[in-house]
Amino acid sequence: MDTGPYLQEWEGYVDWRNRPALKGRHGGVLAVSFVLVVEIVENLAYLANASNLVLYLSKFMHFSPSTSANIVTNFMGTSFFLALLGGFLSDALFTTYSIFLISATIEFLGLLMLTVQAQIPSLKPSVCSSPNRNAPCHEVKGWKSAMLFAGLYLVALGVGGIKGSLPPHGAEQFDEQTPQGRKQRSTFFNYYVFCLSCGALIAVTFVVWIEDNKGWQWGFGIATIMILTSIVVFLLGSATYRNKVPRGSPITTIIKVLAAALCNSFLRKNPKNAIASMSGTETSDEEGRSKAKAEIQNATEDHGFLGKAAIEKPEFPSLYCTVKEVEEVKIVLRILPIFMSTIMLNCCLAQLSTFSVQQAATMNTKIGSLRIPPASLPVFPVLFVMVLALVYNHIVIPFARKITKSEMGITHLQRIGTGLVLSIVAMAIAALVEMKRKRVAMQTGLVNSKEPLPITFLWVALQYLFLGSADLFSLAGLMEFFFTEAPFSTRSLATALSWASLAMGYFLSSVLVSIVNRITGTFRQTPWLYGNNLNHYHLERFYWLMCILSGLNFLHYLFWANRYKYRSSKHEEDTNSNNNMS
Repeated sequence: MDTGPYLQEWEGYVDWRNRPALKGRHGGVLAVSFVLVVEIVENLAYLANASNLVLYLSKFMHFSPSTSANIVTNFMGTSFFLALLGGFLSDALFTTYSIFLISATIEFLGLLMLTVQAQIPSLKPSVCSSPNRNAPCHEVKGWKSAMLFAGLYLVALGVGGIKGSLPPHGAEQFDEQTPQGRKQRSTFFNYYVFCLSCGALIAVTFVVWIEDNKGWQWGFGIATIMILTSIVVFLLGSATYRNKVPRGSPITTIIKVLAAALCNSFLRKNPKNAIASMSGTETSDEEGRSKAKAEIQNATEDHGFLGKAAIEKPEFPSLYCTVKEVEEVKIVLRILPIFMSTIMLNCCLAQLSTFSVQQAATMNTKIGSLRIPPASLPVFPVLFVMVLALVYNHIVIPFARKITKSEMGITHLQRIGTGLVLSIVAMAIAALVEMKRKRVAMQTGLVNSKEPLPITFLWVALQYLFLGSADLFSLAGLMEFFFTEAPFSTRSLATALSWASLAMGYFLSSVLVSIVNRITGTFRQTPWLYGNNLNHYHLERFYWLMCILSGLNFLHYLFWANRYKYRSSKHEEDTNSNNNMS
């Protein structure tokens, strides 16, 4: 095909037909606009059910509040954890383009199964209408339970693939070799969170209202239609995308470097054999060889233990590693402590989908004559996040760039740290609100009643507001941090760490609930978080525990963040100096 005399190829990228991607034809703002619209629709499909799922499980599948909370956190945790699989496949075997289409199809099948179950009464347990909160109902069992969990985890698999492929697919559309391209990429991550919120806004208002007033079969049905719509919109942008060519398994490289370092440390017989090949280059003359030895010695000293993987003649030839490979593995290991520091923040965020919704369900959910579904509580932080995202991108960042005279303005780690602080405040507020809610239940004698408490659910909105703001700062900062700092061959997998952190936060929430119940059940007759009646829980104590753990986690984060040196800053300085010289 004739591409014209002036269209250059993007090195390392192909179009949707696996032909070389061309500058001026592939990538850029137009391609990203399709990605952002897809994210709105896809997140709508996911959160339409996830935000209200805890009530569906407790009211229609008759699980207890704590069991329902654990099912939701495990489901959402699995969804986000599987983003690592999507990111890995995007880097190693397939393009992000292919992974999205495969994953969206899997999510469609899962939603279709849940829609059918919600529609047909014989596929659900019998209705339970006991007026007493303490009277247990028969929860779903057998093949009906199998159908429920099969549908949920097909959705989880699809969501994981989408989360692991769509953000890096959008970020790859910009030219990182230019300051303008890097700024546009940073803007993309901010608008990605904005579009997440747009989809969430529709999900927690319109779709949740449909679920509560028209039936869950309608809610699942809308989500099914939306995921199909996302596939159509994504395909419409096919001709504009540039897709990174997979470069093999990054995990294989990491394992090889670690194995080589161990073997060369303990099995090497010839200590003089510590001369590595810089990217496989050989030097013929003595002067060049001496220079190469000096460079390798410096590199090896910088890499410490990992530097022992880069020797010219390892004990096992299959473990031969270049200095570049060692450098890439070291970069990956350096970002892991930052990743670990964000898990506790996401454990706090997990409460928005579980106990916070159940708290609101016991309260007065009317504003005037309008009844608000408890699962629509996130509408307040979502609206705030949408406004804050625009203000941050168009006012705060330009102002910060002028003040700091740097390309980033506000660093990724500063954004993440802000999110961690906000999560600490949110947990303290959540504990105080729960104390107030239980005090009202005691004073009115409604502890064992299913009647709503005479206290507005807007009190719970306060913790949503702070946790929503924490999510804005942390998620966008994490995704951009992992994408820009990671080696080129591991970018999709590294970006998926943002979602893996969220997943581990959900799993940690389930583990904490189990540990707290086991420990408190040992010293008390009733554990803190046990039974069918939320008014008998000691949820405020659990929230105070989360607040203390979040504070300790912030100190852990500061330790690593203060020692981190940005890899991307050196690249930007080199690029800017090259532009000034040219």
